[in-house]
Amino acid sequence: MDNSLRVNLGERSYSLHFGGGLVAEVGNELAALKTGGRKAALVTDANFAENQPRALAEIAGGAPVLVLPPGEGTKCLRELGRVWDFLATQRLDRSSILVAVGGGVIGDLAGFAAASYLRGIPFIQVPTTLLAMVDSSVGGKTGLNLEAGKNLVGAFHQPLAVYIDTDLLATLPSREFAAGMAEIIKAGLLADPELLARLEKSPLTLASADLLEVVRRCCAIKARVVEADEHETAKDGGRALLNLGHTFGHAIEQVTGYGTYLHGEAVAIGLCAAARLSAKLGKITAAEVARVDAVVAAHALPTRLREPLSLSALTSAMSRDKKVRAGGLRFVVLESLGRAAALGGIDAALAEEAFIEVGAL
Repeated sequence: MDNSLRVNLGERSYSLHFGGGLVAEVGNELAALKTGGRKAALVTDANFAENQPRALAEIAGGAPVLVLPPGEGTKCLRELGRVWDFLATQRLDRSSILVAVGGGVIGDLAGFAAASYLRGIPFIQVPTTLLAMVDSSVGGKTGLNLEAGKNLVGAFHQPLAVYIDTDLLATLPSREFAAGMAEIIKAGLLADPELLARLEKSPLTLASADLLEVVRRCCAIKARVVEADEHETAKDGGRALLNLGHTFGHAIEQVTGYGTYLHGEAVAIGLCAAARLSAKLGKITAAEVARVDAVVAAHALPTRLREPLSLSALTSAMSRDKKVRAGGLRFVVLESLGRAAALGGIDAALAEEAFIEVGAL
């Protein structure tokens, strides 16, 4: 397997590096920057700092580190202000590098801080969760949540590089690993029938011999989509396809206050709802909906809401989704298992029926 992958975006191009033991490589990169007179600073969360202190120290090499609380609640204006103040206190300038060491929350928040501090400084992604490795660390989407909705504030800001070291998953809780599987299942459903078949054959685990290969495969899918539609402006398809299951999932997160469900868990339920919506539109069969449910459940993910949620609250949350255009929602639906399309003009009642079938009231 090639241990690198290029995201081709002209002057914003960068490489993804894959393997075990990449922590030392990141540390060497930062040491070289320091020798060249450039400053670096790191942002991480308390879970990683506590569970992997040696890895964090090896990456930092003496550079200052800001440790933030774990969890989706950290993607907020208050914590963003803390990051800005940290960068200013450390006297970072426009030649300095910010390193995001953590899961999707840290990557999104630190990335947005890098995009906005001094109107933009470079940053490096070192994802430490499966979800961040296969999805959020790639593509340059950064941002934070508002009470009104998920990821409503942010910027496109591509990293200088992404270091995907699967050794860092050794201390990841099983629930977090499962949450990352939601994005891998999503990749198979929208663009890779062979990947989906592999996941249906046997669950992917931390001990799977092909874990790194699957991670790279998902990154390649996302990289090609991002190259074709970096800023999600394509009229049809494009980067919007990566939101399969997310319109439903983001509504679940928003209604439950970003704490009851991990992002991947909400997306998993969203995938099951999106499959049902696709069937109602005549795109896939009931048997294929059952296949989606089965592969989600096989990876220790929920297929339904744990407790009923208000349908009106969920539909209200969806109405504030980023994918609303001209007042109308667009959903990503399955044309088949392995091929997706973004559609507008869908009867809202069908989406509500899909939500009811996964536990909304």
